[in-house]
Amino acid sequence: MKKKSSKSITTLDEILDKKYGKRGAIKREKWEQEFEIFKIGALLEDARNKLGITQEKLAEKCGTNKSYISRIENNASDIRLSTLIRIVEKGFGGQLKFMLTI
Repeated sequence: MKKKSSKSITTLDEILDKKYGKRGAIKREKWEQEFEIFKIGALLEDARNKLGITQEKLAEKCGTNKSYISRIENNASDIRLSTLIRIVEKGFGGQLKFMLTI
């Protein structure tokens, strides 16, 4: 039996497997889904900061309010697809593209 090196690296997948189960497990899939939602908020906040606009200004541009933008960025609110498109297109002047992996 080979001894594990003290310098071996544990991957994120190994940590998640141990804590939430392998991919496909209900607990793991829930975590994966929540993480994707978190990433959307982080991406929107990063884009807003790069453009140098406030949450209030972004909200004005896309017809919502500052508290909703804040909740999205802080992963406290689910975002509708139509709202996400409006934020990206009207708020940032950008284009939203999706990728589907199966």
